[in-house]
Amino acid sequence: MKRQAMLLIASMLFFVPAAPAQTQSSAPTETLIRNATVLTVSRGTLRNSDVLIRNGKIAAIGQNLRAGANARVIDATGKYVMPGIIDCHSHSMIDAVNEGTLSVTSMARIRDVLNPTDVDLYRELAGGVTTLNILHGSANAIGGQNTVVKIKYGRPVEEFIFPGAPPGIKFALGENPKRSNFPPLPGQPRRYPATRMGVEETIRDAFTRARNYKAAWDEYRARLARGEKNLIPPRRDLQLEPLVEILEGKRLVHAHCYRADEILMLIRLAEEFGFKVRTFQHVLEGYKVASEIARHGAGASAFADFWAYKIEAYDAIPYNAAIMVRHGVNVSINSDSDERARRLNIEAAKMMKYGGLTEEEALKLITLNPAWQLGIDDRVGSIDVGKDADLAIWSGHPFSVYSRVEMTFVDGEVFFDRQQDLVRRAELERERAQLEQAEPNRPPAQGGAPPPAPRPRRTAYEHADDIWDGGDHDQ
Repeated sequence: MKRQAMLLIASMLFFVPAAPAQTQSSAPTETLIRNATVLTVSRGTLRNSDVLIRNGKIAAIGQNLRAGANARVIDATGKYVMPGIIDCHSHSMIDAVNEGTLSVTSMARIRDVLNPTDVDLYRELAGGVTTLNILHGSANAIGGQNTVVKIKYGRPVEEFIFPGAPPGIKFALGENPKRSNFPPLPGQPRRYPATRMGVEETIRDAFTRARNYKAAWDEYRARLARGEKNLIPPRRDLQLEPLVEILEGKRLVHAHCYRADEILMLIRLAEEFGFKVRTFQHVLEGYKVASEIARHGAGASAFADFWAYKIEAYDAIPYNAAIMVRHGVNVSINSDSDERARRLNIEAAKMMKYGGLTEEEALKLITLNPAWQLGIDDRVGSIDVGKDADLAIWSGHPFSVYSRVEMTFVDGEVFFDRQQDLVRRAELERERAQLEQAEPNRPPAQGGAPPPAPRPRRTAYEHADDIWDGGDHDQ
């Protein structure tokens, strides 16, 4: 009982949990958002327009729409509706970020360490974010497999998984995989590779082995199809199977990188083995090789203005995203941070100042472009009939620092409601006051030891690839 009381009050010191999301049975099948300014992203801005949501999909967009008698009707006069924000580089809701013991950990899966109770998810919903690309860390030349999720906070983890999203994997180049800033403990050998050329060799060796592994299986299946008997299949290799999927175009590569030379290196290597890099992540020197990135067909998922925290980030400029856009690269702005993820709308707005992107181009940086980069643009990223009803209602234009999210929908269900949040705060304050009176939480008698203080929550950028490189949060 004492431990339970302490855990309860510790949790309440640091966050306001969400009100329970509506269940499938109680949620209305229709929602009509009336008289809003609709930022479709794909078809411009629609003034004084309605959005009809039916069975989790966008059913109609226009003026004077009608809904059924039991529909939820929301008056959005003077407000803005935009697609749910998509974060193409996130480490939210994971209980471990790096498996750093090997240079190639393609067999590790982020799907196995998802934590659906992470309160950062609720805060991201409050910032209009609905979809995350949950990536492995950058400790390895070839890291673990990613997971794309919809933020259905309060639901079982199985409901988070984005159905049909193409599988992906994390690569990393530069200082992190060569472990420049993470020397080994005394008496332990340094892990290979320790140089940029070693990182390249590690990736080439892995794909050489994967190509041979694929050839062995192709031969086995061909002989099986010819009716040969008593065949012994090749030994399964869980490290190489994801790389074979890359060679077959079935798994997307998301590559952490900074410098222009390493970006060109991975482009050359990918073309040597016949696959495409789907996104270069961070890509701070992408402006130097924007034409080459566009020619390869890769996307770029960048920071707006986060850099100078280590040597290889020193050549970053705020015009990076705009220059890549002007050269034909599909560009997104990502967070790599539980804190930055709550304000990706402002990160995108900065690109109108640094490089002169139009409003629609800037909106695409956090909606339709990352949707393409994750292979889900047929489902999300814009407000179009038939797409998933993942969207947010804002009090004002999303690019204003004075605007805030009033409601966030995922598959047509409300997962953040500011009015409910305000009501819940008063309830939580009352609950906290009760817990403070519980015997384990009372001030100690004279001379007694005070109750242990709750552990503070993670710092703002503790989960970023380059700031926090550990494993479990408890370490």
